[in-house]
Amino acid sequence: MAASSRKIHPVLLSGGAGTRLWPLSREVYPKQFFPLVSDLSLLQETAKRVAGTKIFAPPLVVCNHEHRFVVREQLREIGLKPRDIVLEPLSRNTAAAAAVAALVLSGGTKSGDPLMLLMPCDHVISNRKAFAAAVKKAAAAAEAGAIVTFGIVPSRSETGYGYIEKGKPFAARGRKAPGCFRAARFKEKPGRASAKAMLKSGSWLWNSGMFLASAGTLLAEITRFAPKTAAACRKAVKGAERDLDFLRLDAKEFAKAPSISLDYAVLEKTEHAAVVPAELGWSDIGSWQALWEAGKKDSAGNVLKGDVEVRGVRGCYIRSDDRLVAAIGLSDMTLIVTDDAVLAAPRGHAEEVRAMVEALRAKGRSEAAVHSRVYRPWGFFQAIDAGDRFQVKQITVNPGGRLSLQRHAKRAEHWVVVNGTARVTRGSESFLLYENESTFIPAGIAHRLENEGAVPLRIIEVQSGGYLGEDDIERIEDSYGRK
Repeated sequence: MAASSRKIHPVLLSGGAGTRLWPLSREVYPKQFFPLVSDLSLLQETAKRVAGTKIFAPPLVVCNHEHRFVVREQLREIGLKPRDIVLEPLSRNTAAAAAVAALVLSGGTKSGDPLMLLMPCDHVISNRKAFAAAVKKAAAAAEAGAIVTFGIVPSRSETGYGYIEKGKPFAARGRKAPGCFRAARFKEKPGRASAKAMLKSGSWLWNSGMFLASAGTLLAEITRFAPKTAAACRKAVKGAERDLDFLRLDAKEFAKAPSISLDYAVLEKTEHAAVVPAELGWSDIGSWQALWEAGKKDSAGNVLKGDVEVRGVRGCYIRSDDRLVAAIGLSDMTLIVTDDAVLAAPRGHAEEVRAMVEALRAKGRSEAAVHSRVYRPWGFFQAIDAGDRFQVKQITVNPGGRLSLQRHAKRAEHWVVVNGTARVTRGSESFLLYENESTFIPAGIAHRLENEGAVPLRIIEVQSGGYLGEDDIERIEDSYGRK
């Protein structure tokens, strides 16, 4: 490992929206929560990468407060207990997330200045052995005061990534770090001609967005080059409050932090920047093109996911998460089908996808940010149908889950149990509802739905009334601390 016996503290950054992977990835439920390259989600893959080894301490997670229950549940599914889950009230990019993580870690470790590894949760690394070796090299430089990034040896002249120029071999404080180099220059998303020249030179690397440094070094450099970020984060951590299994930052103070990446705020200015060249089987999975490149292809170069049938199709990425998709005679296309949206585009048009999402958002289309399936701490609900004065949903409650005790001023609800057994609270009544049984909840009556069983509870809910918005909820009591 490093010269010191200190463990490395992974920091899992789960704040991206992944708009270039729309319509699958959306703001409310972004790409890190989906199983895109294996049976595990990208978040779970990232967590497992640093679990069960002597090198790493339990990870600290920094995520948006809206995603807290999804993060907790996905980590529970793989048997991983994090050190803590820190909740950001709003997105402020990686400089603020790094500052918060450094403050939390430095205040709660025996060494007082722990080594921390910042890892985005929406990347893929297929070579774990190479990853562990690169971390050990970086740790030696971090011990000597460097902020180390991991430079991916480029395989093509990519224009969508940031680049780092490899400088002289690293040495500081009388110590060397074999395999680590000074970062000479940074360049963000070069043009095609520049990217080709940089690839040919052999001295430029892709910026992976992963960083290893001591908490003290990172805080000192953020304070030096981004003082407003440092000051806001110190106050946000000082005013943080415990909320169930989470640490909720002070929203008012955190909002004062500028939204800026750690690269722009610190790495491109500090003299302590270093880089470890590595071949990790890395991809940021930032576009459908990237997923096509990472996917297992058939003899015609297609990556097909879900219920898909093709004839005369070549070089395509086709995914259906909802229904049968039949494609004929397509070449080099992306075709994505969800239950509420379809994307069709030539492969490699990642920026156009992002622009499309912005256009949909400007038109007030909910599909830009929200799926038809909405996750809650107790499970999820999914829209099935809607019309004038009615709405139909499927509600799935996990074993042990319970909705809040609530009432609605403007709508009534009809519940039909499809699978499992429901504990229903309706006014002063409490009773069990079995498969194929139903009940009616009048407007204005306090009610609750619970699953005391060992299997998921599924019900069909029919809402009727003059207003059916989700904001017509008065929570009287909630097991998950929601207002």
